[in-house]
Amino acid sequence: MALSTAGAGLAPARVRRARIAVSAFFLTNGALYANLLPRFPEVKDAFGLSNTLYGLAVVAFPLGAILIGALPARAIRRFGSGPVAGLGTVLLCACVAAAGAGAGPGAGTGIGLGVFLVAMFLGGALDAHVDTAQNAQGMDVQRARGRSIINSLHALWSLGAVAGGLMGTAALVLGVPLAWHLLGSGLLWSAVALVALRSALTRAEGTALRTVEPDATTTAAPGDSRPARDPVPAGDPVPAGAGRGGAGRVVVGHLLPVAVIAIAGVMIEDVGANWSAVYLTAELRAPLAAAGLGLVAMMAAQFVGRMLGDPMTDRWGRVAVARAGAALSAAGMLLVVLAPGPAAAVAGFALAGFGCATLVPAAYHAADDLPGLKPGTGLALVSWLMRISFLSLSPAVGALSDAAGLRWALVVVPVFALVAVLMAGVLRARP
Repeated sequence: MALSTAGAGLAPARVRRARIAVSAFFLTNGALYANLLPRFPEVKDAFGLSNTLYGLAVVAFPLGAILIGALPARAIRRFGSGPVAGLGTVLLCACVAAAGAGAGPGAGTGIGLGVFLVAMFLGGALDAHVDTAQNAQGMDVQRARGRSIINSLHALWSLGAVAGGLMGTAALVLGVPLAWHLLGSGLLWSAVALVALRSALTRAEGTALRTVEPDATTTAAPGDSRPARDPVPAGDPVPAGAGRGGAGRVVVGHLLPVAVIAIAGVMIEDVGANWSAVYLTAELRAPLAAAGLGLVAMMAAQFVGRMLGDPMTDRWGRVAVARAGAALSAAGMLLVVLAPGPAAAVAGFALAGFGCATLVPAAYHAADDLPGLKPGTGLALVSWLMRISFLSLSPAVGALSDAAGLRWALVVVPVFALVAVLMAGVLRARP
C-alpha cells in the first residue's frame, strides 16, 4: 500500500526519526516487564502462594488496565500518542521497580504483598496507556512511510521481551536482589523512552496524517477488499451517516470478533509470561537457571514471525496468515501440554510464539481501520478486551492446576487457538 504524505508536510528525514522513536517505544515496552517474569517463581515463594493465589496475584496487572476503560484513547487525543507512550513508560518503570521492592526483604510480612499488588495494579493501568499510544504512534508512522510496518514494530516488542527475559535470567543466576535488578532496569529503559520521545510524531503531525487521502494507485493485499485505511478527519467523531447506533453496531458486529483474534494471540503470551517458568521448574523439574528459557524461546520465535509478518501479509493477506498462525499456535501449545521433558516444552513454546506472531498486529490493524469510531478508540477497546482475558486466564489456570495439575490446565490455550483459526475471516478489511 502507498499513502501520500504530502498533506502532512513531513520530510523523509522526519519520518525516519519518528520510525526510530516508535521502534524504541516498542522495544522498551517489551523489555521492561519481561525483566520481572523469570523471577516470578521467586516472587511466588517469597509470599508463600499456592498456584491459585499466585494466579490471582499476577492478574493485578491486567486488572489495573481493565478498570481504566477508554482513558488511553482520551489521553492520546488530548496529549498525543508520543508523550503518552514516552512519559507513561517512565511511570511504568517506577511501578515495576516498586513491585520488585515489595517482593524483596520483608515480603512475608503482608505489607510487601500489598506493595506488590498496588504496584502491579498501577503498572497495568500505565501499560494500557503506553500500549495503546505506541500502537497509535506506529499506525501514524506507517501512514507516513506508505507501507506496512506494524508487524516489524511488534517484532521489536518481542525482541525487547527476549532481552528483558535474558536480563532477568542473568540477574537471577548472578544473585542480584530483585529490587536492585528492577531499579537498574527501570532507569535504563526510562532513559531510552525519554530519548525516543524527542523524535516521536507530535499530536498535530498525527492529526495531519489521518486526513491524508490514499494515492490513486493504492492496492490492497490479497485477502483484503480495500486499502489500509479510509481517510477520516481526526476531529470527526464518526464518519457521515454513522450515529451512536452505527458506532454500537461497529463495536458489536466487527470489533468484538477482531478482539477474539487478539485474545488468542495474547493468551499464548500470557501463559509464556506467567506460567512457563513455573511449568518448567515445577512440572518438568527443570533447574532454576533454565526457568526463563520457555519465555525466551517463545519471544525469540515470535520476533522471527513478526519480522516475516509484513511480507507474508503483503503476499497472502491478513486472513490467511492469521489462520495459519493460529493453527501453529494450537500445535505448539499442544506440544507443551504433552511434553515429556523441558526441551520439548521449550520447543512447543517456540512454535506457539512463531504462530501467534501476527495475530495481535493484525487485530490492531483491523481495529484501527474500522469506521464509526473516534481516533484511538478501536485500538483502546481491543487492548481493553485483551486485558479482560488476562484477568480470567491466570486465575483459571491456577485453580485448574491445583485441581488437576498445571499440565492439563494449559489445555485451554490450544483450544482457544483453534477458535481463532475458525474466526480469522473477521480480519478481512470491509469497504
